Amino acid sequence: MATYRLAQVPAQGERITYSNGTLTVPAQPIIPFIEGDGTGPDIWRAAVRVLDAAVEKAYGGERKIHWMKIFAGEEAFEKHGEWLPEETVEAMREFRVSIKGPLTTPVGAGIRSLNVTLRQVLDLYACIRPVRYFEGVGSPMKEPQKLNVVIFRENTEDVYAGIEWKAGSPEANELREHIQTKYGKQFRENSAIGIKPMSAFGSKRLVAMAIKYAMERNLPSVTLVHKGNIMKFTEGAFRDWGYEIAKEQFGDSVVLESDLGKAGGTARADGVVVKDRIADAMFQQLLLRPDEYSVIATPNLNGDYISDAAAAQVGGLGMAPGANVGDGYANFEATHGTAPKYANLNKINPGSVILSGVMMFEYMGWKEPASMIVAALERAITAKRVTYDLARQMPGSTEVSTSEFADAVIAQLER
Repeated sequence: MATYRLAQVPAQGERITYSNGTLTVPAQPIIPFIEGDGTGPDIWRAAVRVLDAAVEKAYGGERKIHWMKIFAGEEAFEKHGEWLPEETVEAMREFRVSIKGPLTTPVGAGIRSLNVTLRQVLDLYACIRPVRYFEGVGSPMKEPQKLNVVIFRENTEDVYAGIEWKAGSPEANELREHIQTKYGKQFRENSAIGIKPMSAFGSKRLVAMAIKYAMERNLPSVTLVHKGNIMKFTEGAFRDWGYEIAKEQFGDSVVLESDLGKAGGTARADGVVVKDRIADAMFQQLLLRPDEYSVIATPNLNGDYISDAAAAQVGGLGMAPGANVGDGYANFEATHGTAPKYANLNKINPGSVILSGVMMFEYMGWKEPASMIVAALERAITAKRVTYDLARQMPGSTEVSTSEFADAVIAQLER
């Protein structure tokens, strides 16, 4: 194991390993965690109790997680003078599976997004966001239960690649002059400039992961969401590359929606249906016909918008988990922000981190505690003892604190 200056490796536990495309998880793995900024410590303290209780209940002591605290964000900067210490990245590499709370990123200036940085340096190319409804949660929709999708968002390319220059900077002016002189493309003086790189490699591996996910779980379709009608050589290429990898790698296991259409209205799909939708139309589809979609694969920016919008349909980000996954590495995270005004008030919903832990267990092959937590959450919500974000949408409910909500979930685990 590596030597750590800031973090402390647990005295017990073993590393998760990865070889030839297979993750090997010991009975007592070491898993690094980042508490997060703002409300992060509150929700982590609650969530970790639920995760540990579920593992104990499922395996009776035969399996156990040994947690390793690592540092990023405000705590790392205040204590160690670095927003993202290199050893934090090294720990996530060495132990392969990690989990974190929300991290701060100032808008407009200052440090670059720590979340984006972690995704890129670890090549966590797929942001996976399952969005589903929990019975009883308030929703603006008449039938929120019809939405049950898993969004695969490409994580490393698109405008999130970080290739941009400030308006009026020498770099922006030089690039503008080159584009106008060399390529004859005109745009306004003193414009800020960003570059949107998208590759066949990045697009195909993302779509391939989404199709594999659908096949393994017997889900009916994968929808490529893009703005290719306008950005023909970036988002349009994403669509084309997605169809290419579907045919090249999965052959008879998938069927194209266009081929079904040619076969007539009575044609039945024999495999995962691969289809595509324009991004703006997809927002309407998720509102009007949500039950026609199961897995969505999309470039970075589209995925950011769609995943949050979909979460709003089922009650908000408080119950929205997320994972950033690469080949042999995975980081699971709360998808909401830091909510600093609620920091240390024991008020925020820990559901996002708890459900991210469920995704982590599923990734590790620990299906028993994963399913137990989901069932316990459902029962806790049905009992209407919930945190403020859910209580204000649920008539007749009782508002409880972060820690009390965790207590309620743990009590339901015992049933």
